[in-house]
Amino acid sequence: MNVHLVDGTYELFRDHHGAPPAAAPDGAPVGATRGLLRTLLALLASPGVTHVACAFDHVIESFRNGLYAGYKTSDGVPPELLAQFALAERLTYALGIVVWPMVELEADDALATAAARWAQADEVEQVVICSPDKDLAQCVRGARVVCLDRRRRKLLDEAGVEEKFGVPPPVLPDWLALVGDSADGYPGLPRWGAVSARAVLGRYGGLGAIPDDEDEWEVAVRGAALLGASLRSHRAEADLFRTLATLRTDAALPESLDDLRWRGARREELADVCRQIGETEVVPRMPLWRGQK
Repeated sequence: MNVHLVDGTYELFRDHHGAPPAAAPDGAPVGATRGLLRTLLALLASPGVTHVACAFDHVIESFRNGLYAGYKTSDGVPPELLAQFALAERLTYALGIVVWPMVELEADDALATAAARWAQADEVEQVVICSPDKDLAQCVRGARVVCLDRRRRKLLDEAGVEEKFGVPPPVLPDWLALVGDSADGYPGLPRWGAVSARAVLGRYGGLGAIPDDEDEWEVAVRGAALLGASLRSHRAEADLFRTLATLRTDAALPESLDDLRWRGARREELADVCRQIGETEVVPRMPLWRGQK
């Protein structure tokens, strides 16, 4: 079997920005939720999809905001999108999908925990993380744990991660620490970019192994003197950024693998959510309901 892990926060943002706005009968914004409904139904109807879970940033802020003041917050997120997170979680639950609404940790931490846990299960052939988020690429292991960009239909295995970033998945937090991640709100180190990070980390395999003195580097890098000076001056920041970039694998997920098996939607809950968002076609066409034999 395959386990499909959905980045619900990514899906909501994509649906909000990629589709025309829509309003419920009471005037509330529901465009992103309607888009999420369509994408989850498409996933459930795909061949080989049997075990599914979906994680959301129930609260955008996380423990990482306490480590770094510049880390991403809900500031700037459209209020009409923020207002749909609770509704989206209700919808996902109504579809019969396991929901992880994260507060202290982030949705990515839940997905990383699930991937690490069920990649070890003998009955699991592959864990598919449904997200193009580069942070989640650190979870990839061989062809057993992969990332899937469903919109572009592009699968990223370990060889693909190395081709794209120049480092293996476990070293990606080090790469992000040097290069930075504007989406998450930390800048990386001055002077460092994708090419230099790729070259140096490709040789040393991690921040801690890079010599302080660039004259000792066993790799040719353009602007080595400036890069070395930047690293020496900003070691503490680099270590902090690496911590921010490293996904946790200890999220409290109480479900067993069998709990992730999709057994159909919850009729009353789905009907209620569909009435709220003005969706009239899904309930009559739902192929399977919980408890249905």
